[in-house]
This record gives sequence, C-alpha cells and structure tokens, in this order.
Amino acid sequence: MAPRSSTSYLSISTTTSDPRVKPEDDGSKKARDLTTKHIDHAVPLIRAIVIHPERSGFGASESSRQSVERLEEAVGLARALDLDVRAEEIVRVRKPTPATLFGTGKVEELAALVRAAEAEAVVVDDTLSPVQQRNLEKAWDCKVIDRTGLILEIFGRRARTKEGRLQVELARLDYEKSRLVRTWTHLERQRGGTGSTGGPGETQIELDRRLIADRIVKLKVELDEVRRTRGLHRKQRQKVPFPTIALVGYTNAGKSTLFNRLTGSDVVAKDLLFATLDTTQRTIRLPQGRPAIVADTVGFISDLPHELVESFRATLEEVGEADLILHVRDIASPDSEAQSKDVEAVLKQIETPEGKTRRVLEVWNKIDLLDPEARETILGHAERLSHDGKAAAVSAWTGEGIEPLREIIAGLIDDDPETELVLLPSQGEALAWLYENGRVTARETDEEGRAHVTVRLHPAALGRFERQFG
Repeated sequence: MAPRSSTSYLSISTTTSDPRVKPEDDGSKKARDLTTKHIDHAVPLIRAIVIHPERSGFGASESSRQSVERLEEAVGLARALDLDVRAEEIVRVRKPTPATLFGTGKVEELAALVRAAEAEAVVVDDTLSPVQQRNLEKAWDCKVIDRTGLILEIFGRRARTKEGRLQVELARLDYEKSRLVRTWTHLERQRGGTGSTGGPGETQIELDRRLIADRIVKLKVELDEVRRTRGLHRKQRQKVPFPTIALVGYTNAGKSTLFNRLTGSDVVAKDLLFATLDTTQRTIRLPQGRPAIVADTVGFISDLPHELVESFRATLEEVGEADLILHVRDIASPDSEAQSKDVEAVLKQIETPEGKTRRVLEVWNKIDLLDPEARETILGHAERLSHDGKAAAVSAWTGEGIEPLREIIAGLIDDDPETELVLLPSQGEALAWLYENGRVTARETDEEGRAHVTVRLHPAALGRFERQFG
C-alpha cells in the first residue's frame, strides 16, 4: 500500500471538487499526464494562477531581487511544468499568518480570483508549512503548490538517468514526509498481533510514515553506492590526468549552449528553466592540444530546496572536485548580480577536497542581447578582468568570444611543470602521444631532424611516457 500525500504529482492529482469542472474519462486522464518530451497541444493544460508573496517588515526576505522579477521567475517555473498560467499577482504580506500565510480577507479575495480563472492549481512562490498548504487547499478548493514542491515537480519530470530519478525521489520523500494527510479515515486503526485477539495496530498515517522512512533509508543506501561508483570513476580519470572543468550557473543562463559550443556536442539546450538536469561530461581540446574534461551540471536557482542540495550531493561533488569552475552568468539579465549571489550561496554548500584550491572563472554570456552602450561597457570590464583570469565575455549562441575563453581556460588549468624532451625522427608516435596527453608549448627541429619539444605534463603522465617510450 503506497502512502498518500497532500503534495502528490500534478499528473496524478489534478481534480477539483468545483461543480463547474466536468469529470474526465479515463482516456482524457491519460492524455493529461503531461511530460516535457511530448505535449499534446490539443489537450487543455492544467489551469493555474501564480502568486508571489512580497514580505515586508520583520522577517522580510533577504534576497535583493525585486518582486516583479521574482514573479516572472515563478511564472517561468510554472510554464516549465506545462501549466496554463491564467493569472499572476504580487500579494504584500505584512505579517505572515501561521494558518494560511495570508490574512483572512486576502485569502477570500484570492479565492474569488481562483474561481474567476477556473484554476485547478495555485502556485505560491514561497515556502508553505504543511498546515498552511492544507488550509489554503480547503479555502480555494484546488491544488496548492509552494516553491519547493514546484521545483521538485520539475526535477521529477526532467530526470532521465537512474541516478537522477533516485536523487529526485529522495528529495520528494524528504519533503513529503511531513505533509501526509489522513486519507483513509475509515481505517482508523488496523488490527495487529498474531493471536485471535489481536493487539493495537498502527494508525494509517503511522503506517504511511514508516513506509516513507523505510524507502528513504533504501534510497540513501542506493545513493551511497552511486557516490562510491562516482569515486571509482573519478580515480580512473585521475590516472589519465586530464584537468576537469565544471559549468555552473543560474538556470537558463546558457550553460548547455556554452557546453555544446566548447565540446561540439548536442545536449538539450532550450530557453527553459531547468532544461538540463542530468550531468553530462565530454572531452575538449584547448589551445596547443591540451585535453580537458568538461561537465555540464544542473542549474541553480534562488532558494534552492535544501532537500535537493542534499540529494544531489553525489552529483555536486563533481563541482567540488573540478580543477576549474566556469560560473556562467546571463549578463543581459537585469537580475544578473542577484542571480550570481544565489549561485555563490549554493557553491559555499559544496565541499572542496582538503588541499584543493577552488578556482572560479566568471563567463558573462549572452552579450549578443546587450544594447551597444551596455555591450561596450561589459566588454571593456571583462577585458580588464580577463588578464587575471577572473572573467570573460562571450555569446554561446553566436560563438563570439569562445576562442579567447579557451585561451583563458588553458592558462588557468595549465599549471603542470614544463619538461624538455629530445625526440628522434623515428619517434613520431611519442610526439603524437605528447600532443594527445599534454600541452606542447614549443617545438624546434635541428639539422639532424631531431625534435626539441617543450611540453607541460602532469607528473603521472610523464611517468607513463617514460615507461612507454623510455
């Protein structure tokens, strides 16, 4: 028996007791089970309204983001979940009400808005307690989703790999364990014991909690195995000492487009929040032949649910282990500075191995969307910072600035010692190996045809070269 929750997936729980909503047949219900892979636009999407609570006074949000921009982001999240947003509104909250977050009058006013929009779901761009969520669902007679539930829902639909699905399920169960409702009131107490009399058994809600707790334990064991496997893969990569580069940034900043531009890959890149969820790794060639491994990671967002940070710890370890982090920023967004602080806040939660220095290069993306005056200012500022390896301005869409970015990356990760070697004309295979596994910085051929090569090689790679070629 599966546990019931008040925050089940939209594709599972989309009904309302509003008499104006016609019941759906089985075929229609199947059609309403929407995914981002294929959407049947002939079927009406789930109608929803989006509300952003603007807190003021004591306990106000510390985010510097303006309410309008936060509302736009919440609407983007809702549309990423294939919701038909019928209305959006900013609601000022002077003093949060423990029972419903909003005051009684505002709850009634919003109930009228829900009825007018014939909404089947309401998205509240804030964190709701289980009590507040349940009371609002009763007052508005429709599904209520808070910010954490919305992000978890999107992640649940985007996850494609087994690891991603495990991580999302763990985060969802951790979120839902405090939101169980007493669905089966007719099963107030089950019989227990083994004799004919039977002792007192568990209430249904206690059984649900135990089932969720047991599932969480199993998921953590499976994710520990994932972490162990990732560690083994990481050790194997270290034997072939290619430097690693991790792309991080706010969701929809253009990480996947930049990843495709650098590696020549074709991973999914859309103008959509959380279009990429599962980590992808590819090998690239930097100037003068130096190879490196680039990893495209999940996008961050303000107020990223703690459950997701914990569940995706195995994946985020790739960021902590990286030799260089490319922090991709949407420099054309008016909210770029606030988004940058949100990403930095998440990076602080990711541990760096002892003895490893975290190096971060900011990549100011989407310069093609800037007006001429702003573009000139950004390019000048980025050029000054590029000398110190702190920033680079690019357009991943058009390819502008990509080659200078490669040069900066090569300079930042090229800290291996230089070695001078002399190769005979017959040692062409050894010369090709050096280009394949190191960075050749100088090469001259003398009168006898011998190649004098200056190459940067990791000590482990140099040892392999000596064993293989003497």
